[in-house]
Amino acid sequence: MEQNDYKVTKSINLKELTSKVVIPDAKKELKKVRKDLGDWQNTMYAHNKYAVLVCLQGMDTAGKDSLIREVFKDFNVRGVEVQSFKVPTDLERDHDYLWRHYIALPPRGKFGVFNRTHYENVLVTRVHREYILGENLPDVNSVDDVNDAFWDKRFEQINNFEKHITQNGTIIFKFFLNLSKGEQKNRLIRRLEKQEKNWKFSPSDLKERKLWNAYQDCYQDAINKTSKPHAPWYVVPADDKPSARYIVAKTIYDELMKYTDIVEPELDDDIKENLEAYKNQLSSE
Repeated sequence: MEQNDYKVTKSINLKELTSKVVIPDAKKELKKVRKDLGDWQNTMYAHNKYAVLVCLQGMDTAGKDSLIREVFKDFNVRGVEVQSFKVPTDLERDHDYLWRHYIALPPRGKFGVFNRTHYENVLVTRVHREYILGENLPDVNSVDDVNDAFWDKRFEQINNFEKHITQNGTIIFKFFLNLSKGEQKNRLIRRLEKQEKNWKFSPSDLKERKLWNAYQDCYQDAINKTSKPHAPWYVVPADDKPSARYIVAKTIYDELMKYTDIVEPELDDDIKENLEAYKNQLSSE
């Protein structure tokens, strides 16, 4: 598997991209990669100059929650922070739309995972333009003001946000879990059939499903306008969950291995020279 198979480096058409790839022994291969990722995070923590931000987007049932559970299972629990962004609170709406994402960024040495991300502000709000009115913006008085120029400005703001944080040490990965409409139907039915999954279902899921094409158009536009060398998008086939999880983990690992400057710090010379003495001191207690 090559990460460039999924990396967006030119304009894409989602309808032309596959939603299903089955990788042999994906579960077995994932176990190896996630262990290596966990070890690498320990080194990054000691190095203390970078953070990693993993952004996950996808339609309902795309598998974001289970992917997070499986990919980051071997991390030190203090080394990864997961943020799930729901409908903005009153406090969050009293700030600009990027504020709640900025304050949730991972500190140096840690991984941060955004389960749904700042891109909801050019996806859900673009499909439901009336939501923008709740932001109480000075230049938006009706949905007619939420036009193409508005979205172009917002894409520019997101690109600037991502450029700023990468220039200050945050490594960004953006994954769109590309689920087919047919597979979403199957997963929604399973939620209804399995009692332990019922709690995940909401009638609103069916309302949003009717807007499938509108969401796909918005995702495609957002990906094409914000996939940059410093913050690329990866479109990951998501119909087969084990394969999608492995692709995400392997992509992250392969890219991070390019950061050859991330190493454990050297001990001070005086400490290094006295390691044996410290050991003897402890052994003689």
